[in-house]
Amino acid sequence: MRKSIILAALGAAVSITASHGVHAADPVPKFDVARICKAETAETVGGGETLASCVKAEEQARTQLAGQWSKFTTQDKATCISESSIDGTPSYVELETCLEMAADAHTTTGARR
Repeated sequence: MRKSIILAALGAAVSITASHGVHAADPVPKFDVARICKAETAETVGGGETLASCVKAEEQARTQLAGQWSKFTTQDKATCISESSIDGTPSYVELETCLEMAADAHTTTGARR
C-alpha cells in the first residue's frame, strides 16, 4: 500500500513537472563565440572592440549564465534565447542582459502585489 502511494505521488510530480516545462537537463545553449565576435567586430570597425575583448566578454557572460541558469524561468529562457538570436548571431552578453531584465521585472512585479 505504502509503495503504491509513493509511486502515485512520484507519477504526479513527474506529470506536474512535464506540464510546466521544467527539464532536468536544461543546459545553457551553445553559441559559436568566434562567429559571434567576428560578426560583431566587423560591424564596429573603429569602435574600439577587438575580437579578443568580444570573446572575453562572451565567455564571461556564458560562465555567469551557467552559474545562474537554474534561477531563470523556462519561459524567460525561451524568450531571451529567441530575442538574443534575432539577427542570426546569438550572444551570451545579450542573453544575460535579457534574463537579468526579466528577473528584475518579476521581482518588481512581485513587490507591487
